[in-house]
Amino acid sequence: MTQKQYKPSYLHLKNKWSDRKAQIEKSLVERHQESIDWLHHTTKHMMVGAAASVLMLSHPATTTVLAQTFQPKQDQPVKVATVHTREQLVSDLKTLLPAGIDVLTPEQDQAVAQKLQEYFHLATAPELEGKRLDRTYGIIGAEQHLMRYPGDTIDTHFATPEEAKYISSGMAPGRGAWGYFAPSAAEMTQKDVEREKYYLAVQTFLAPGWKDDVNGHYKFFKHRKMIIVNPENGKGMVVVIGDAGPAPFTGKHLGGSPEVMSYLERQDGGAKGPVLYYFINDPNDSVPLGPIEIQ
Repeated sequence: MTQKQYKPSYLHLKNKWSDRKAQIEKSLVERHQESIDWLHHTTKHMMVGAAASVLMLSHPATTTVLAQTFQPKQDQPVKVATVHTREQLVSDLKTLLPAGIDVLTPEQDQAVAQKLQEYFHLATAPELEGKRLDRTYGIIGAEQHLMRYPGDTIDTHFATPEEAKYISSGMAPGRGAWGYFAPSAAEMTQKDVEREKYYLAVQTFLAPGWKDDVNGHYKFFKHRKMIIVNPENGKGMVVVIGDAGPAPFTGKHLGGSPEVMSYLERQDGGAKGPVLYYFINDPNDSVPLGPIEIQ
């Protein structure tokens, strides 16, 4: 049989169309790569689904086995976010705290501070800048409101009816250990309002090294930010040191403003109970005061 012969002009045209076809295919792939990948991926899953259907009809395997067969492999284990609760915090603290309201050992202090940091995500520590209080676990008592500026009275102290429910707590006759929170009513800021609202009175005069450097300790403790937690219900607040006290003969180790006592559900008198209180390392003053939620 005679082999068919092609003219040079035909071969030239064929080569041109082949080159053109290759260019078009390359252009399509470059411009529509995502669509092509999606189609390829979808087709693969359709084939897997069909195979699974055949297996389910022909073999008495469980759905768990099939799911494991076709589940894509993970390079890294999936991390599940831990959800903490107050109940869990209360339970954890019971394993760390002594039976009595005693001064914590250095090991207990570090363990509790770490636990509070884990639950509240705050830089919590029993000691900062080489200074600390004499204890971090103690009995809290109720304090009165403090004068925020010269001339502040119980009648000028509250801005809303909701705040006025604390009027029965009264106001201390003198200023706090660090003086007024603001020079005058006109110069008082929201930060000043919150510092008085969420303040603690702590026994700074019992702090290690106080007598050796009264001025240095005085400046350090003024409005120092702390976290306070009721270990019996898991409630916590960010507060500041706003006053010194109470006297040791009272049997109390610190005091809280009416708002602090109310939120923590701590009471004075025969129903008084313990709290944990640690420094917050917040050099940029970015942590807001008030109640905090467990994270």
